[in-house]
Amino acid sequence: MWAYREPMAGIEALADMLRNLSVSRRPGSWTIVSIGSPVPLSEVIAAVIIESEGATAVATVAEATRRGWPVDFRGAWLTLDIHSSLDRVGLTAAVSATLAGRGIPANMLAGYYHDHLLVPEDRADEAMAAITALAAST
Repeated sequence: MWAYREPMAGIEALADMLRNLSVSRRPGSWTIVSIGSPVPLSEVIAAVIIESEGATAVATVAEATRRGWPVDFRGAWLTLDIHSSLDRVGLTAAVSATLAGRGIPANMLAGYYHDHLLVPEDRADEAMAAITALAAST
């Protein structure tokens, strides 16, 4: 699943980011859960965030259920398939505003190469269409 790539510069101009933007969906149903203490990453636990209140995990619904973690949110994991510069402004704001304008919640995660978002599973197709339309409008 993971393959290391040498760091490289991301796209810096917002217009270029938006013009080249595409979105893909990671397989599975995902959730965000409060787990108390950190756990190792795996194919079914893709992110762990340490907060002052405890650890948060982004895991598949199946893994959360297997571990007895309460599943309050079922989401689709979408990836913005553009490598944007980490120090530029506007891409996540444009995507967030587009989704907010349609009443679609989005929980954002930043990776080195791509930005990711979890949206309600039943609105994934609508979110992907909205992001695709955003790219087409630039």
